[in-house]
Amino acid sequence: MFNQIKETADFLIKQTHSYKPPEVGIILGTGLGGLVDDMKIDFEINYEEIPNFPVSTIESHKGKLIFGEISGKQVVVMQGRFHHYEGYSLSEVAFPVRVFKLLGIENLLVSNAAGGLNPGFSKGDIMIISDHINQFPGNPLIGENIDEIGPRFPDMYEPYNKNLIFKAQTAASNLGIKTQKGIYIGLPGPMLETPAEYNYLRIIGGDAVGMSTVPEIVAAKHAGLTCFACSVITDICYGEIKPVNFENILETASNTEPNLTTLFKELINQL
Repeated sequence: MFNQIKETADFLIKQTHSYKPPEVGIILGTGLGGLVDDMKIDFEINYEEIPNFPVSTIESHKGKLIFGEISGKQVVVMQGRFHHYEGYSLSEVAFPVRVFKLLGIENLLVSNAAGGLNPGFSKGDIMIISDHINQFPGNPLIGENIDEIGPRFPDMYEPYNKNLIFKAQTAASNLGIKTQKGIYIGLPGPMLETPAEYNYLRIIGGDAVGMSTVPEIVAAKHAGLTCFACSVITDICYGEIKPVNFENILETASNTEPNLTTLFKELINQL
């Protein structure tokens, strides 16, 4: 596995050698790719052109890796991520994060679209993730450890950096952007949950539920990266639950995208 990670990283370093190396890695979730519009782009490449890289199969995920500058920082952005439900192993889902480690990034910012379990949440809210509950069938660390990336038994006491959470909350308040804070539950999908399952997820402590993020954060912490993540609440999963379709989720994510982009830009500025 490490040889593949290194081969991919070496390929990308060769492709971008004339530009400054990235300091920050960013993974943009469903319907949240607009941050790229505010980038000073140095180089971009489709996933299928990158050795060993998975390929996005979801229409709303453009499938591009983009190098450039945001808020004065050099960044590498995944415009579209990979999901376990697409048929990828959790190690494959986390593969780009490990490549980011070899590219030299120190901070990882992640966004996703999620269902709101907390009755205090509304559609369109941005929830800053304070912790997560892993409901995937495993994690990216199962199997032989990649010693070159991180230790066999990484600590997960603080998966989401408290200092970055504080900075994001302060920035959001100063910008007039409403945010929530809570616990994200990651499930494999692709089906949405039943009302009984939503109730169970709330009972065990979840504030939002989605189908991503947890594998990437686990791999990032294993690699020693500092992590921040947030969810856009795209549908309501409490009370009188109504059917949801993917188009509704995309619409809500798109409507919230400007606030999320503004928040990410300000947080990057403070890194």
